[in-house]
Amino acid sequence: MEEFSVDDPTQLLQAASDFANYPGLQNDASAKDFLDRFPLPVILNALQTKADVPGLESTLIAALERVFQTKYGASLIPHYMPFIQVGLTAESHEVKSLACKTVTYLLENLNEGAISAVRLIVEHNIYPLLLDCLINGNERVATFSTDAIGKMASSPAGMDVVFPANTNEATHLGALAAQCSSLGRVRVLALIVKLFSISSYVASAIHRSNLLRLFEAEINKTNDTLATLSVLEIMYELSEVEHGREFLSTSTLLQLLSSIISNKSMESVLRSRAMMISGRLLSKGNYMFADELSVKTVVSAIDRILSSSETQDADECESALEALGEIGSSIQGAQFLLSSSPPAARHVIYAAFDRQGHGKQLGYRMLTGLVARPWCLMEICSKQEIINIVTDATTETTKLGMEARYNCCKAIQKAFIMSSKVSSDPALAGLAEKLYDAVRKGPYLAKRLEAQPTVVTDDRF
Repeated sequence: MEEFSVDDPTQLLQAASDFANYPGLQNDASAKDFLDRFPLPVILNALQTKADVPGLESTLIAALERVFQTKYGASLIPHYMPFIQVGLTAESHEVKSLACKTVTYLLENLNEGAISAVRLIVEHNIYPLLLDCLINGNERVATFSTDAIGKMASSPAGMDVVFPANTNEATHLGALAAQCSSLGRVRVLALIVKLFSISSYVASAIHRSNLLRLFEAEINKTNDTLATLSVLEIMYELSEVEHGREFLSTSTLLQLLSSIISNKSMESVLRSRAMMISGRLLSKGNYMFADELSVKTVVSAIDRILSSSETQDADECESALEALGEIGSSIQGAQFLLSSSPPAARHVIYAAFDRQGHGKQLGYRMLTGLVARPWCLMEICSKQEIINIVTDATTETTKLGMEARYNCCKAIQKAFIMSSKVSSDPALAGLAEKLYDAVRKGPYLAKRLEAQPTVVTDDRF
């Protein structure tokens, strides 16, 4: 091994820079070669004692990340758990980030054997330090801490740590949120969203731990618009997570969302977000998980927004229509929107035919959902103007518009084929051919263009 002076880290700095900036993937052999020249104790010591050397800290951190990403480097982590402890409590955010990432590398690479990664984390009291990084670190540190905790929760042993049975335990997420700042609580909620996305099993554990009440508590704090909006944004992310929607739909969150929608003193942006979340939670397969009273409450609140004679915010109205469209995307939801008195679906119908903005796209969406009903199919087939619009590929110029028109056309053709009464009518033979041709062309083929030559031969005299 080359002679190395702790007092002069120049060689280490150059070697670490070369290793960190190597353009290809570093493998076990290259990682071992680097550590044979500069053992981990030497690198860690320099990281702790020579941080004032320009560029040394960032270069060593970059090199260690690449070392620990290899199987060989990860196999050494269990022997340096005290380094992770020190790193998680360091003043440097970059060192904290490295420590959080190292925990993730440990969980990803250590095979279950005589000792597991989770057991090492528990024995060295690493998990509480990860939570402290989540609450008090900068944004990058909080992100990497969230990743490490999520990786822990992916295993049965890790779930016991992340979801302790004792709700009063300091590491219980509910107890943690009760003691931290507003920013800390938002980060805890973001962690819960991350955990929800892991699996349905983890989502069930979150529900059993009564952690959804944290969202309810934050939404009830209506005195801080920015804080409430942050929570609603996180809820919107959660409403997109497959494993989360079922539990959100069955909670009292729908009632709270409807309260926000109905509250005229609320900021428009809050009501808009609440409507979008409600629509997402009650869309498609999620509708079945919600009780009828919650659905009725939400729809009534949205209906009042659209029925108000007062000056309306354009974005708020658009959010309301989008929410009704989401709810109407399921058969049960569409029936509710059409059967309520007065039917809430009337707002979508009015918007669809006002020919303003993206009203035509709402037409498309309305027809796509309703054409499965025989009465609607008959009405469409009898209106040549509607058929001309949905089969004309030149009608729309935007990607969303073309796709909405095409999906509507496909839905009409499918309903046409499945209805023996309609498809067997000789008078509609031309309609069947027109629908088939429009579907065959796809959503983006506006018209068939003849190829034009770009080079021509000289005229002969």
